[in-house]
Amino acid sequence: MNLPQNVVCNLDFQTELKKVLEGFNGKVFVLVDENTEKFCLNKLTLLAEYKTNVIKIKSGEEHKNLNTLSQIWSQMSECGGDRKSLFINLGGGVIGDMGGLAASLFKRGIRFINIPTTLLAQVDASCGGKLAVDFNGLKNEIGLFRNPDKVIISTEFLKTLDVEQLKSGMAEMLKHALLYNEKYFFELKEFNPLKPDYALLSSLVETSVKIKNEFVSSDPTEKGLRKMLNLGHTIGHAIESYSFETSSPLLHGQAVAAGLVCELYLSNNYLDFPHTKLMEIVRYINELYKPFLFKFDTYEYLYSLMTHDKKNSDGQINFSLVSDFGKYKFDCKCKKDDIFQALSFYNQINL
Repeated sequence: MNLPQNVVCNLDFQTELKKVLEGFNGKVFVLVDENTEKFCLNKLTLLAEYKTNVIKIKSGEEHKNLNTLSQIWSQMSECGGDRKSLFINLGGGVIGDMGGLAASLFKRGIRFINIPTTLLAQVDASCGGKLAVDFNGLKNEIGLFRNPDKVIISTEFLKTLDVEQLKSGMAEMLKHALLYNEKYFFELKEFNPLKPDYALLSSLVETSVKIKNEFVSSDPTEKGLRKMLNLGHTIGHAIESYSFETSSPLLHGQAVAAGLVCELYLSNNYLDFPHTKLMEIVRYINELYKPFLFKFDTYEYLYSLMTHDKKNSDGQINFSLVSDFGKYKFDCKCKKDDIFQALSFYNQINL
């Protein structure tokens, strides 16, 4: 397995940034939110030597929309941005998605690099070139595919995260383990987010990025094999969207963890994923994440949200399921009653 050509994993992020900026004399835009402005921006001391304009947006999925995108473009125009400008996304997945889309459409496209500062962004959004905003309450409804010129990954930024943010990223790493092998699952279990070993985490991050790259590089625009990266997300995205309408909005990884439980139940039902392994993963997830319970009368609404998944076809919901670690099948059709049973399974194990 290899890292994508545009991705570097290096604790010495300053050296990597210097390589990108060497000989550059245009305007630099840095997109941050209130958290990365406070905890991460001061680490990029090299930017003091360049014509740098900082654009700040509010953190959170609820701000990942066309209104915020318009605000970014307005500030770029006001500061004299042109086609020779460079855009740096310093933050998590929302920053990377929005900043990448903003840069890709501004002046028909300018250079941009990502410096992901959350575990979730490092192991997921760093690789694959998906850029999008949410629209009409649906996740990632408007977007395109375009890779950053460079992605600089450093676990140094992860030291600024709280435990819940670390756990959020671990859900995507668990998905990678399911798609790769059981050995990686046991390695992941060795990492304790309450007492982070950042040397171990650095190795795990690199492995996860390599796993994701195996699927992305073979299917860049998600016509086939790359759909497997949707494992846990068909139901997870529905739960995440629903949670935004409640008093307990979920982080992306928390919703994906719930989605993984449901879709592993379907995997057991349709592809004979071993029950013992299902329950082992359920126990692991329950140790990491607080349950997000929902009543039976919400099932229809959750199902309607699933129907908007971009990987659906012919009016049917497509699931990506596994028969074992490293063995999988995409475009699986599941009966509505079975999907409801999967939701009930999640609720029952958390009672």
